Amino acid sequence: MVFLANNNIGAGLSGGDRIYTEFLRHWRDKLEMTLIGSEEAFSMAATRGVSGFRFIQSDARNARRNPYSLLGLLRHIARRLRRGLRAVKANWSAITEADTVYSISDAYPDCLMGAYVKWRRGPTVTWIAGYYLFVPHPFSADTPYKGRNWLRGALYWLMQIPSYHLVKRYADYVFVTSQPDVAPFVTPRRPASRVIVVQGGVDITESERHLQSPAVVPVEQRKYDACFVGRFHFQKGVLELVDIWKKVVARRKDARLAMIGEGSLQPEMEARIAALGLQEHIAILGFMDGAAKFEVFKQSRLMVHPATYDSGGMAAAEGMAWRLPAVSFDLEALKTYYPQGMLKAEPGNLDQFADLILRLLDDRTLYDQQARAAHQLIVEVWDWKKRAQRVYEAVFGAAR
Repeated sequence: MVFLANNNIGAGLSGGDRIYTEFLRHWRDKLEMTLIGSEEAFSMAATRGVSGFRFIQSDARNARRNPYSLLGLLRHIARRLRRGLRAVKANWSAITEADTVYSISDAYPDCLMGAYVKWRRGPTVTWIAGYYLFVPHPFSADTPYKGRNWLRGALYWLMQIPSYHLVKRYADYVFVTSQPDVAPFVTPRRPASRVIVVQGGVDITESERHLQSPAVVPVEQRKYDACFVGRFHFQKGVLELVDIWKKVVARRKDARLAMIGEGSLQPEMEARIAALGLQEHIAILGFMDGAAKFEVFKQSRLMVHPATYDSGGMAAAEGMAWRLPAVSFDLEALKTYYPQGMLKAEPGNLDQFADLILRLLDDRTLYDQQARAAHQLIVEVWDWKKRAQRVYEAVFGAAR
C-alpha cells in the first residue's frame, strides 16, 4: 500500500494527518507500506513514534513555515504537485508493486497524485481518497468566512469543486469523517459501503495509565479551567472563543484558558485578547503533541470545541480521553461524533456557550456526570486500535 502525503504546510497536526499516521501505525503488521511525501510528512510520523514503512521523499520542508497567504498557498500547491509527480514517476516500480494507493486529503498535491496513479494503472490499483472537510458554500448561513474574509472563503470553495468531482468519479473508496458526508460520494459505481466514515480515534494508552494512578490532580486544583486544541482558523471558532472567554471571566474572575495550536489567525487572536484585557486569562501555548500536550490535559478541567463549521473534529476527543467533559456548538456532524460527554450550545450563541462552561465549572454533580460519559465514549468508541481495525476490514476484508 502506498500513502500519498505531499501537502503538509506547517508544524500543526490536522485531522487527516493524524488519521494517516495512525493507519501507518496500526496496519504495519498487515501490509507492506510506502509513504511518498514531503519531509514534514515523514517527521510527523517519526515524532509520533510510527515506523516500519518505506519512505520516499517528494519535497524538502517548506522554506516558509506557514504559507497561509492565498498566493503562498497557490505557490505551495504548484510546487508540491510538480515535485510529487516527479517522485512518483521516478519510483514507479514502488507504485506498480502496490495494489492500493491512499491520498490522505482533498488537497491537490495529495488527491491529484492519487488520480494520476489511478489514470495510469486503471483497474489494477485501488484508489482510496481521503476527503475530510467540505469548504462551506460562501452564501451559506454557517460559513465562517464572513465580512472581509468572504472572498477568501469563496475562492477556497471554488478551488475545492474540481477535487470533489475528481474523487467522486474515479476513487474506488472515499474516507470521510462523519455520516453527513457519505451521501455526496455515493454513485451507481460506488455504493455507500465504499464511502467509509473514519471519524478518527484516540490512543488511550497514556490517559488510561494516568487515570488509574494516584497522580491525578484534583479537579479544583488544576491550572486551567478549559483547554482548546486545534488550528487557529476561522472554521475552528478561535476568535469566537476569545469573546466567549471574556463572558466567562466576567462571572469567574480567575478563569484561565489554555489554547494549544497555531495558524493564520494567531495575530488577530492576540490583538483581540489584548483589546479585551485577557492576557492573564488566556495562554497561547503553540503546537503541542504527545507528553507536552498530555501535561496540559492533566491540568485542565474541561475541553472547549467552538468550531463554527466542521465535519467532526478529533481534538476534543483527545481531552475527553482524560476524563474531561466538553462544550461545543450543536453542529450537525457533532451529533453523531459526540453523542455524550459534550454539552452543546445553539450555533453562534456565545452567551449560551459561556453559560455551559460555567455550569460545568460550578456544578460538580453535572461535571462528574459529563466527565464519566466523555471517558466512556472515548474508551468504547474512539480507541484507535479498534477504529483502525474496523476501517481495515471495511476495505481489505477481515481475512486478509
